[in-house]
Amino acid sequence: MIPPTQITFFQRFEADILNGSKTITIRDQAESHYLPDSVVDVLTYEMQRWFAKIRILSVTPITFNQLNQRHASQENMLLSELKEVIREIYPNETALWVLEFELIS
Repeated sequence: MIPPTQITFFQRFEADILNGSKTITIRDQAESHYLPDSVVDVLTYEMQRWFAKIRILSVTPITFNQLNQRHASQENMLLSELKEVIREIYPNETALWVLEFELIS
């Protein structure tokens, strides 16, 4: 499988990514194929508008029940908010992946 060269985020997360307060994203199996140390373009999910480049630092499997306050802090939200957002996006998924990243431009 060819690793992805782009990733999308809901527009509501753009400011947190750009100011460095969001440093992870939690995705399902379909979006778990990013490679550590790869650089990817970041686009808004809604409009496919480019707004940044990030370097993927790590891709780590996790279960929904393993999500904790550290993950919530890295997402710049409370743990209850994080779990609610994950359930909105992935209502029945228990196997997830944490993609840690750094903003590079």
